[in-house]
Amino acid sequence: MKKLAHLRLFDTLSKKMVAGFIILIMIGTGLLSLPWATPAGVHTSLIDVVFTAASATCITGLMVVNTAAHWSTFGQLVILALSEIGALGYMTFAVLLFNIMRRQIGLSTQLMVKASLNLESLSDTKSVMKYVVGLSLLFQLGGLGLLAIDFVPRFGWRHGLYTAMYHAVMSFCNAGFDVFGNSLQSFRNDPYVLIVTMILIIAGGLGFLVWRDLLLFHVRKRLTLNSKLTLLTTISLFVIGFAVLLVTERDLKLLPAGTSWFNRTINTLFLSVTPRTAGLITMPTQGLQAGSLFIIMILMFVGGTPGSTAGGIKTTTFGVLMFQSIAQLRGREDVEFSHRRFSQENISRALMLIFLASVVLTVATLILTQTERIPKGFGLEYVLFEALSAFGTVGLSLGLTPNLSVIGKIIIMMLMFIGRVGIFTSLYALSKRQARVNVIRYPAENILIG
Repeated sequence: MKKLAHLRLFDTLSKKMVAGFIILIMIGTGLLSLPWATPAGVHTSLIDVVFTAASATCITGLMVVNTAAHWSTFGQLVILALSEIGALGYMTFAVLLFNIMRRQIGLSTQLMVKASLNLESLSDTKSVMKYVVGLSLLFQLGGLGLLAIDFVPRFGWRHGLYTAMYHAVMSFCNAGFDVFGNSLQSFRNDPYVLIVTMILIIAGGLGFLVWRDLLLFHVRKRLTLNSKLTLLTTISLFVIGFAVLLVTERDLKLLPAGTSWFNRTINTLFLSVTPRTAGLITMPTQGLQAGSLFIIMILMFVGGTPGSTAGGIKTTTFGVLMFQSIAQLRGREDVEFSHRRFSQENISRALMLIFLASVVLTVATLILTQTERIPKGFGLEYVLFEALSAFGTVGLSLGLTPNLSVIGKIIIMMLMFIGRVGIFTSLYALSKRQARVNVIRYPAENILIG
């Protein structure tokens, strides 16, 4: 009965979370449809407005129109607000509003926050909320100040502070929108801006629970198993991605001739960081080597950490399956890490997530191959890259996004939504399943595997 009640509660919370994000996209669509959201005489089709609102809310950054040229300052600020709310979760702002109004937070609201931030205990809700809001302000204001040092002398006080604020928020939220018109390609020889941006991207994608563990380490003298696995997987992916990209892009012909060795290394490091759902880029993706695109697609599929501003299947899922595979190869029954054992429920959930994500991406890619025109010189990677970028809420593109058909835009919007809300939450909310506990168990029997 307890398990049955838990399933019913999860279904209810899933539907509420999905409804909340849909309402937020609708509000964004309404605001971006206003006349002053674009310069005078600029028209935006409804599907493009919805796509932009969905991309911002799902903190993806895929753009059918150029943010810098197409949207007015008001429109850009709407996109910024949607990205901020989408990154931290609309429930975070709801709780913040309750606190400002000095109103008691209801149980249902606490459960929504617990689900949206992947908390294990309801008692953690209020304390984690303080860290979410506090860390977000700290990193974004810090990023604004550091970027202003470079942008203000370059653009002047007004525009410099605006671009520093916009870029700091988008980097920390892993959103990928920019007001430069070409992402960060104009700054590929500015290592200071790239290093600050990478710090913000990593900070946003690491997860608030991990940051809380790190900040409280001097008190607790230990890290949770979740934080240890997250840090190990994150660092491993960064190192492996960087090493592979050093080989595949060893010439970096996309950078101007005469670029220093240090700047080339920083650009390669940035290229290994940005697929972790950031979407900012210093060189055109269309010119990258096939090996580079392959490793980037893997990084996009994995994504960031649960409870962070990142998408993908998440680092913990990847880490659990990695240790599960190692245990199986060694002939061990238990999957162990850091003197702890992963529960079978964790392993089964990770396997199911990988399977469901693969099915969703396969179906979406198949549809895109039939609805979109693949230009000469490209193959399957042209649409697969886009599908993975949308699912991982990354925002990188090989050029397909601005040329998407109406059906293609709908498919990409669905992938972005599933990637941000979570594949379990999305599918549970949209399915009409009946929560029940089996009372009959059939005999077990083995089949041939492999």
